[in-house]
Amino acid sequence: QVQLAESGGGSVQAGGSLRLSCVASGGTLSGNTMGWFRQGPGKEREFVAGIGVTGGSTRYADSVKGRFTISRDNAKNSVLLQMNSLKPEDTAVYYCAARPTVGICTRSYQYDSWGQGTQVTVSS
Repeated sequence: QVQLAESGGGSVQAGGSLRLSCVASGGTLSGNTMGWFRQGPGKEREFVAGIGVTGGSTRYADSVKGRFTISRDNAKNSVLLQMNSLKPEDTAVYYCAARPTVGICTRSYQYDSWGQGTQVTVSS
């Protein structure tokens, strides 16, 4: 399993933007389907976005479609999540996850490696 580390979280006002980064160490992200999940206060962890092994396919939760963009750079062993038009309901700890098989999945148990998470707080 690769080790994942997220960064880029912070506090912003509603309507603002943040870019989250997930960098892998101890292995390569090539061949891994990648996902971003989030867990808000008192809520279960939920799927946010996923990207296929080549970056040619993506999938988003309905709540973030049109506002968030996931991308990957296999040469840099990293995955990004660009978040625009942020809303207070986007407040959560955001996690990067890796799945060493083809196919974007939305269930957290389908991912093998997880980062520690980065906090995103959006104020109204």
